Amino acid sequence: MGAMPRAIQIAVPRPLHAVYDYQVPDELTVPAIGARVRVPFGHSTTVGVCVQTEVTSPHAKLKAIIAILDQQPALDEEFMALAHWMSHYYHYPLGEVLATMLPAAARRGAAFDIDPGDYWQISQTPFNNDRAHRQKALFEHIKKSGGALGDDLVAAGFARALLRTLADQGFIERSPEPVTAGGEPPLQATAEQAAAIAAITRSLGQYQTFMLQGVTGSGKTEVYLQVMQPMLAQTKQVLVLVPEIALTPQTLGRFVRRFGRAGMLHSNMTDHERLQTWLKCRDGSLPILIGTRSAIFAPFCNLGLIVVDEEHDSSYKQQEGLRYSARDLAVKRAQSLSIPLVLGTATPSLESLHNVKQGRYTPLELTHRAGGAQMPKFNVIDMRGQTVSEGFSNPLIAVIRRHLARDGQVIVFINRRGFAPSLLCPACGWQAQCSDCDARLTLHRSPAQLVCHHCTLKFPIPEQCEACTNRQLLPVGFGTQRSEAGMTRLFPTTPVFRIDRDTTRSSRQLEAQFDKINEGTSCIMVGTQMIAKGHHFPNVTLVAVINADAGFLSADFRAPERTAQLIVQVAGRAGRAQRPGEVWIQSYQPQNPVLLSLIYEGYPGFADAELQSRHAMGFPPSKPMAMIRAESPDASEALQFLNTCKASLQGSEVLGPAPSPVARVANRYRFQLMLIGANRRGLHQTLQQLDRSQRTPRTLRWSIDVDPYDTL
Repeated sequence: MGAMPRAIQIAVPRPLHAVYDYQVPDELTVPAIGARVRVPFGHSTTVGVCVQTEVTSPHAKLKAIIAILDQQPALDEEFMALAHWMSHYYHYPLGEVLATMLPAAARRGAAFDIDPGDYWQISQTPFNNDRAHRQKALFEHIKKSGGALGDDLVAAGFARALLRTLADQGFIERSPEPVTAGGEPPLQATAEQAAAIAAITRSLGQYQTFMLQGVTGSGKTEVYLQVMQPMLAQTKQVLVLVPEIALTPQTLGRFVRRFGRAGMLHSNMTDHERLQTWLKCRDGSLPILIGTRSAIFAPFCNLGLIVVDEEHDSSYKQQEGLRYSARDLAVKRAQSLSIPLVLGTATPSLESLHNVKQGRYTPLELTHRAGGAQMPKFNVIDMRGQTVSEGFSNPLIAVIRRHLARDGQVIVFINRRGFAPSLLCPACGWQAQCSDCDARLTLHRSPAQLVCHHCTLKFPIPEQCEACTNRQLLPVGFGTQRSEAGMTRLFPTTPVFRIDRDTTRSSRQLEAQFDKINEGTSCIMVGTQMIAKGHHFPNVTLVAVINADAGFLSADFRAPERTAQLIVQVAGRAGRAQRPGEVWIQSYQPQNPVLLSLIYEGYPGFADAELQSRHAMGFPPSKPMAMIRAESPDASEALQFLNTCKASLQGSEVLGPAPSPVARVANRYRFQLMLIGANRRGLHQTLQQLDRSQRTPRTLRWSIDVDPYDTL
């Protein structure tokens, strides 16, 4: 009888809740756990991760691995333990979890080689092509700065291809990167900042989660910076998570001025750039990493501190595939590494406040703005019976005019893109609907078209009603484009800037707009939530909130929390320097108790009341929740699948199945089950009862979302 083959287990990036046995050929060594391995799978090959090496396989004949890609594990013990935990907690295939942790280039099998120096200086060859404007701009940028890192040049808006062109022509050349010390001195800490810095510094080297709740403009970033100083002095590394790509260059600039060297990780980088940053974190050459959600999976040689800025933000929750929360994974990583974690925000999530009340997180407060600036004053305009022009009441127009006359800057906040959310026939009531979704089309004026904000289909604007041929169609409701047009008409001599996803598709476009705004001249900014997050506008004296009612009256139980956070965040843009700020909110329900508690008791008072309401309803964070969603071109197929699931689930409250609020998107019908557990263990035991081996139609897609942020 021949010797048994050497068997190992590989997790492959497929939506299958299984790992697979493979044979290691005699000419290869057994790979390490966590190493990438190229294996045959089905009729193709794929890159998987070794999860077990001492395997007694029941199969007499096994497929052999093709190649071992890593001599050292691509994912170390910490990440392998985290992957197993995530697979169990989020009920997601282990192979897909491991693939999510790796950069895209690593998933394809790219070698883990760090590029030679990426620091560029001008050469001895003078630039002589004045007609190549972009090349000249890049050359002058490098010349003016005395040299620059490739990553920083990309962040400044120059393409890698442009760098290569200048290098090939001999105008610029690589050189050793100078070791810069930053050097910007720390600011004088306020008493509250000093107390927070001392508390966090005392915890260095042990696990503790701090909830740093600071009013807008209170100097939370300065606390992060001063806590990082002793950490970096010990050659430890720091991970800073930010919610939006747009905030990354802004945050990076401040950290570089203080400490000299920091890296970025976000989805606008190329796969190669992301892998290079990932590798530099892993070998310890990058002391500070600033990144969006996926940066939580960056490996570190000696991580000493994690900071999650704007911890309440929904961007930290992945909404497709592996639906993880980067904020929650930051807690897990800090625990496993025995390091402190700082969660910072002016408007903590109710989950984090619940953890403070349970004693799991340590609260730290900054109740005053840095530099003596005062918090803005809130005012409500009762819209009942008001004359309205393009969504603006006469009292609000008068307030805007008053602030502009005093050379103040104004923010108009409306969290809806486009010109109008609906196009309606006043004769018969017909509304423009998406052909593929159960949703109204949004009217856009630049460019002129109807857009579905669910499936992104675009349609020409009809010249007449499709039902009764009436030619006088009416835009109903207001979006940023309509508000921009209204402000331009009402204040023709004042610059109006629109800031939403349609106007600022890159951080470079956003920075260009902000540079103009921060010149300080009187102007109006019309924007969505993009304008509410972390930006500093010292000359803004007025914030106008056009439609607060929509969020407070939504069917989603989380909507009041999200709306209150947005209002407080955007209100925080006002009065951040020496000039006092005002916030004016238009409402058709000025007596709404949620709105009143926010205005008169501030966010802490609102949050306490909302926590009590959630507890009374039995909703998170008092009880854990999960959603099971199914979608199919055949409505009965999706509904039948969820009914089968429901019949097998015991031990938790199960609500549904019910159609999703937008029941059809891209010609697929969507239904959902809501599970509420008495406790977290019970909820997971219920989810484990699902029969994942059942065969489902190819046309059916379904998912589990643990701790859903969006229940709609």
